[in-house]
Amino acid sequence: MNNGAMHDSIALLSTIPPVLERYELKYVIPGSLIEPISDFLTPYCVLDSHSEGQEGGFYPVNSLYLDSPGFRFLKLRMGGADRRFNMRVRSYGDGCEGPYFAEIKYRTPNSISKYRSAVQTSDWPRFLLTNQVGSGVCSAKEQMSQDLFLRLAESYAIEPKIFTCYKRRAFLSVIDDYARVTFDINLRYRVQSPARCSLPFLLSPGPDCLNYDTHDTFGDEPWHTDDVVLELKTTAGIVPIWMMELIRRFELKRVGFSKYMNSSLMSRYDDGTLYMPFDRASAGVA
Repeated sequence: MNNGAMHDSIALLSTIPPVLERYELKYVIPGSLIEPISDFLTPYCVLDSHSEGQEGGFYPVNSLYLDSPGFRFLKLRMGGADRRFNMRVRSYGDGCEGPYFAEIKYRTPNSISKYRSAVQTSDWPRFLLTNQVGSGVCSAKEQMSQDLFLRLAESYAIEPKIFTCYKRRAFLSVIDDYARVTFDINLRYRVQSPARCSLPFLLSPGPDCLNYDTHDTFGDEPWHTDDVVLELKTTAGIVPIWMMELIRRFELKRVGFSKYMNSSLMSRYDDGTLYMPFDRASAGVA
């Protein structure tokens, strides 16, 4: 897939209305700040419907990342391209039953657009393998998102690359049109490229998933064994005053953090292939 084709894909994404458009800020914080920040949020936010009733407010989130055989999307992320996208299928809980969600995240310098559509249990992975629209699409916008997902899937010959899972506590603003705060802990991965995995389309975590929230991922901070990924998400172009105060009060320093990129790099540490550049990697190297 050449640069011209990628440019055409990005142009296409720019013309189709996303299901959600937002601005995201990411931070790496010590686990000791989860409760103080949660307390700070009390006047502005409540736990979202996924976190309610869960132990500690944390619920399981699973993502199967898809890419071209040559890791086109990953290379753009590693190269810091201003405009890029990735593709994944997301599940919740134990991942054994849907609905699952086919997602495209398209990033520009100023916002992130998400294209999301539901995929029923009975449609997975036939939905992707046969490039057929599944059942249970709820709206015209969601239908457009699913059509777009399948179009890009075919164009890039996407295949499973890596599965990631983590626990999330999520807050939703009660005073803004859209604002969310999430804490992600216990970040784990499993390589799922077809050449190296007997169940490449699996959407469930298991004991074979390995942690990548380690010193090698987060660097030399003194709390590297207790790291949390904090994300602030809000409507594009609008950052609530309380969110800015949160950043100031807890002296948060923004970082770039990609679960797809960091889990992929950690997998190469773990299997001893880190020395191999991605442009020489076979389809079987995640």
